[in-house]
Amino acid sequence: QVQLVESGGGLVQAGGSLRLSCAASGRTFSSYAMGWFRQAPGKERKFVAAIGSSGGSTYYADFVKGRFTISRDNAKNTVYLQMNSLKPEDTAVYYCAASVKTGTPLEREYGYWGQGTQVTVSS
Repeated sequence: QVQLVESGGGLVQAGGSLRLSCAASGRTFSSYAMGWFRQAPGKERKFVAAIGSSGGSTYYADFVKGRFTISRDNAKNTVYLQMNSLKPEDTAVYYCAASVKTGTPLEREYGYWGQGTQVTVSS
């Protein structure tokens, strides 16, 4: 099993940056592909980005391409989401998740989820 804990959320002005972290427990972290999702108030949860188990492949939703970067450090059991040029529409709860499938944007293919961290972008 994998337990995931996100951190790094907060309040930032439009145009600013935040880096989210997701710390995983368990010795099998490096065998999982990881993803970030987000859920805005009153909306469905959406795929944001994903990374393969070794970090060699990354995938992004169109609305974050060029602004967000996903990375991982398997030695630290941590996956990151660097968010730059933030916009008010990026306001959401951000979740990390683990999957045995690389690069999938489908929630149902992620078996482990964190509790989420709030990101609020003010205009």
